[in-house]
Amino acid sequence: MIALSSRQIRDWDQYTIQHEGIESLDLMERAANACVHWMTTQGIPGDHSCYIFCGKGNNGGDGLAIARLLTAKGFRTEVFIMEFGKPGTPDFQANLQRLHELGIAVHYLQEGVPLPELAAGRWIIDALLGTGLDRPPAERLATLISYLNQHDNPVCSIDLPSGMPADGSVLPPGACITATVTLSFQCFKPALLFADNASFFGKVIVLDIGLHPGYLSQTAALYEGVDRALATSIFQPRGPFTHKGHFGHALLLAGSVGKMGAAILAGSACLRSGPGLLSFLNPTGNQAILQIALPEGMCLTAPANYNIYRTVGCGPGLGTGAEAAAALKEVLNNTDRPLVLDADALNLLAIHKDWQPLIPSFSILTPHPREFDRLTGTSVSESQRWEKAQALAKRMNWVVILKGHYSLIAMPGGKAYFNTSGNASMAKGGSGDVLTGMLTGLLAHGYSPEQAALLGVYLHGRAGEIASEVYGMESAIASDTVAQIGNAFKEIGA
Repeated sequence: MIALSSRQIRDWDQYTIQHEGIESLDLMERAANACVHWMTTQGIPGDHSCYIFCGKGNNGGDGLAIARLLTAKGFRTEVFIMEFGKPGTPDFQANLQRLHELGIAVHYLQEGVPLPELAAGRWIIDALLGTGLDRPPAERLATLISYLNQHDNPVCSIDLPSGMPADGSVLPPGACITATVTLSFQCFKPALLFADNASFFGKVIVLDIGLHPGYLSQTAALYEGVDRALATSIFQPRGPFTHKGHFGHALLLAGSVGKMGAAILAGSACLRSGPGLLSFLNPTGNQAILQIALPEGMCLTAPANYNIYRTVGCGPGLGTGAEAAAALKEVLNNTDRPLVLDADALNLLAIHKDWQPLIPSFSILTPHPREFDRLTGTSVSESQRWEKAQALAKRMNWVVILKGHYSLIAMPGGKAYFNTSGNASMAKGGSGDVLTGMLTGLLAHGYSPEQAALLGVYLHGRAGEIASEVYGMESAIASDTVAQIGNAFKEIGA
């Protein structure tokens, strides 16, 4: 699973046309057939009728081809073309001629002509713009988009909801179709990964339209997906003659008065992720709670030598008071191995920006959006936040995991990934603490920071999915995710 930019998608189309000896019109027919197959087998219930709204670009050509194919299957279609006074693209014109030859009625939305009345419940197919947007929709098109959004009809957008930039976020007051489902082609577009676009694209279905696979061997994906196959390729089984010394000693700087639960969650997740040993460093003297909750862990007041630990995970429940700040500064001054930094560790680094150069290269930072904004300044959109995270990872030589529905994993060398596991059951307190513990355990185990980040985010999300299957989306909690880490490992070969 990958995400490509709009330019890369256009290049892939052209590569397919050149290497398969086909016309662009043939590729449009493939896309239309894929859409109609989904619509007729899964998508359009009721009275088998729909409205199809088309622009005059190639997305509109897709819509005209869909109208022809649906009509051939017995659907009642009404086609509306947004008229701008100029001819459409050649492929649009070719599909329009095919409709005329079949006698399918086409209505032109001329300037000054009232917009059509829409019967309740009938599906709307949006083929106005697709990925062809290079500026906010103009006044008449914005008016049509607003008009369609005022109705309760289910909407199927072709490739992208009209008004959504393929590579970015919809910014107010931009007009954008609010789709029930989006049928996208071949791979994700970046826009379909951003949370601030989710209210517009609805359910996303990626349809295979047979673009030539050779193109992917000569281009780097904008984002690669982290899935089970990738996690399995990273996983390292334990050898039969190994002992605890082979799998490293992890240290967690976590917990404060009233927030020891975060330290326990992180420690539990760390232990479930394979380190040989785990010690806690808690500056507020709550060691007894940790010793009772996690007898497998050890507790320290002040390490004599930080270099005995393969990594230190910092932040869960730590607080931002003087004791916490002093403890974090002590870690930064005495550790040159990659760290895991989350929660209050990030908040302290936002307060003490001059400490950031002390963070070792290839450390893993795991901010949620608000924590990230504290570090880097407010972002106007999630797409901007992703860009800033990638720039930060390259500039500081860190691994940055920007948490979200599709968490971004930005690598120091410039590569970026989006995670495909996890669900909304994990949108609860403690989930981030679990991830911090898992990453700390994987680093201590001996995985490289890049491997730990990719494997950790996938297993964390998958454990959350399994927990929601057992307890339901509403009732699964962070400790249930911890309990399912072992089953997530088992799925990839543990």
